[in-house]
Amino acid sequence: MHVAVLLTSPDRPALDRVTVESLRNAWGGGDAVWLMPGVAAEFPLADEPANLWQVWADLQGLGVDLALVPAEGRRKRLLLADMDSTMIQQECIDELAAEAGVGERVAAITKRAMNGELDFEGALRERVGLLKGLPEAVIGKVLATRITDMPGGRTLVATMKANGARAALVSGGFTAFTGPVAARLGFDENRANRLLAADGVLTGHVAEPILGKAAKVQALEEIASRLAIGEDEVIAVGDGANDLGMLSRAGMGVALHAKPVVAEQCSLRINHGDLTALLFLQGYAADEFS
Repeated sequence: MHVAVLLTSPDRPALDRVTVESLRNAWGGGDAVWLMPGVAAEFPLADEPANLWQVWADLQGLGVDLALVPAEGRRKRLLLADMDSTMIQQECIDELAAEAGVGERVAAITKRAMNGELDFEGALRERVGLLKGLPEAVIGKVLATRITDMPGGRTLVATMKANGARAALVSGGFTAFTGPVAARLGFDENRANRLLAADGVLTGHVAEPILGKAAKVQALEEIASRLAIGEDEVIAVGDGANDLGMLSRAGMGVALHAKPVVAEQCSLRINHGDLTALLFLQGYAADEFS
């Protein structure tokens, strides 16, 4: 058995009953349940529809996301989340680069790396090198003035933790950012790269080994093992090419507002909803949110 989940942005509710019931009838689904009026609904299905992706594409034009998830084991026990452009709305290294006067150059490298066009580790070393000489204190300024949370993030973490799950922030960014962001959003732990500094300025180097695609998979394996849970009990979310490993291994791998090269390799794609979409995918109704 499967469950078809339709959802949209809570800020711009665009899901109506006609859309839900029309699809339910066309696919021969069971009774629809509204998880949040105007925002999210679901209905059970016996089999995966042959025209799933054509319908998905049609609904995208209406501002509605569609996902098909297994009916069993929906509520996960571990949230594994990327940080940049996932739990926060920015790329931290791009914001640091803007302060250093090399914003456009670094942002161009970041875009190519997240699209999978460049080796992540090499691209990170190159970008960090361009930050050489930047005062370390600028990190605090960027955190305070340039970094904003992705909508729904705190609710996602709080709701899963209230239901017994653990939450880990696993980033190819920097511990100087993941520490404060993880604390603010309620994560239990965080992993990231470490920017090196001396005499109050960045050296242009990052501590080795670099946490990239393989390290995110390693984090999934290690944390799941520590919790004595299966990888099918993990929900992972990310947007860049370095997230693909953990997204493919997790029981639910969600591409959130992801780069095209990432989205096309994931069966769960959220382009319109916010981070509460991950709760709807797990069958949580809005009145269960923390």
